[in-house]
Parts: sequence; C-alpha cells; structure tokens
Amino acid sequence: MTENTRIALVTGANQGIGLQIATDLAASGLTVLLASRNPERGEAAAQSLSGEVHPIQLDVTDEASINAAVAQVEKQFGRLDILINNAAISRANGKESETMESYIQRSRASLISVDEVRAIWETNVFGVLAVTQAFLPLLRKSEAARIVNVSSGLGSLTINSTPHPYRATFNPGYGASKTALNALTVAFAIDLEAEGIMVNAVTPGFTSTALNNFEGTETVQQGAAEAVRIALLGGDRPTGTFTGSVNETCPW
Repeated sequence: MTENTRIALVTGANQGIGLQIATDLAASGLTVLLASRNPERGEAAAQSLSGEVHPIQLDVTDEASINAAVAQVEKQFGRLDILINNAAISRANGKESETMESYIQRSRASLISVDEVRAIWETNVFGVLAVTQAFLPLLRKSEAARIVNVSSGLGSLTINSTPHPYRATFNPGYGASKTALNALTVAFAIDLEAEGIMVNAVTPGFTSTALNNFEGTETVQQGAAEAVRIALLGGDRPTGTFTGSVNETCPW
C-alpha cells in the first residue's frame, strides 16, 4: 500500500496544529504516522481521522522512545518521506492553563527560571535535533525527502528587533527556542542539500492552541496550512526557507 504513497510522520500530533497537519495530509492521500508522547491520546486521535493514519508513540525528549519509533517505522514501512517536527512546549509542566498576560510577565528574561528554559529547549530544540538525526537513515531511503520544522514568528530576531504588538512575548524560553530551531533548520538545509533532502521552517501564526491557553487569533486550519503546503511541494522544491501564511516569506 505504501509503495506508491508518501509516508509522513508528524510529532506532537494528538492535538492542536499537529493533529490538523495529520488530518490534512491524510486527506491528501498520504500515509500518516501520528506521533504522540502519550500512546492512549495518540490512538484516540488516530481513530478520529479518516484515511491511512497510524498512531506511534514518540517522546522527543527520550532517546529510547525515539529509537523505538525509528525501529517501528523501519519495520512497517522501510522508509520515511516527510518528517514534520511539530512537537513543542511553551512553558514548564503544570503551568499550561495560565493566561498569556501572566505568562508574558513571568517569562521575561530577568525572571524566567533557568530550569524552565532548559525544559522548553529540551523539547523544542534538542528534541528536534535528536528526532531528525535518528530518522535520517529512513529519510535517505526516500526519492524526495522533506523535513518541515514548525517554528514561530516569535523566533524571528528581525521581527523582534522592531516594535510590534507581540514583542513582549519573546523570551529566553519559547521565543528563543524557536530562534534556535530556525538555526537548526538552516544547518540541516546546508548539510543535506547535496543529498536532495529539503529542510524548511514554517510559522503557523498566532494560532489558538494549548500552547497559548487558546488565546490565539487564528484557527488550527489556518495554522496548519503552510506546513502542509511545504510538505506536499514537488518539482523544484526550495530548501532553507522560513515561510508562513501561504508562502509569505518570514524574516529570520
């Protein structure tokens, strides 16, 4: 079944933007591996979707979990065509329900704890690095592999160097982790360009999800659109780009 069907793995796909990306890719006829840290939530999410959707347990901060996921994909499918690094956290566990106003105030550079910054970066930066490196052998078996990193406009140093309504949200935790993710995107794009593996970053915009206590102004359908567009690109596929809102270039 998968010989002529593209296979895509989406991390953090049991809810929010990740779930919508999985939904849209499955609707486009791809075989989707819905990766979730919690296997029960992943199973429930996969069962709610139509199409060829397979749940897979994957904690991006756990080496054993990553290796087990790679082994499972290799055994079931033999390759991976698209890796979408979507899993991310914006704050430490136990603080998910706080308001954006409270979060902005306590996560300022002068106040946020180093331990919380480490926890955020463990998922948003080191998790992406570990997962991408682990799945590269399977991506190299694809005829047209692509890696899509779900970043954020909050990670743009250019944007945050000038006044804008959300500038105060930039902090050493989530904001700077997305800056680092952008750097990883460029590094992998440079490293893998000669192999024809395309690596791109996208920003979903201020989407209403658990990351921001559902205070975002855009829908998950809007937030997922650019990641899906990039994932499905064919022909002369660009690499090393940062885009959002339907092919709008975002400054690094």
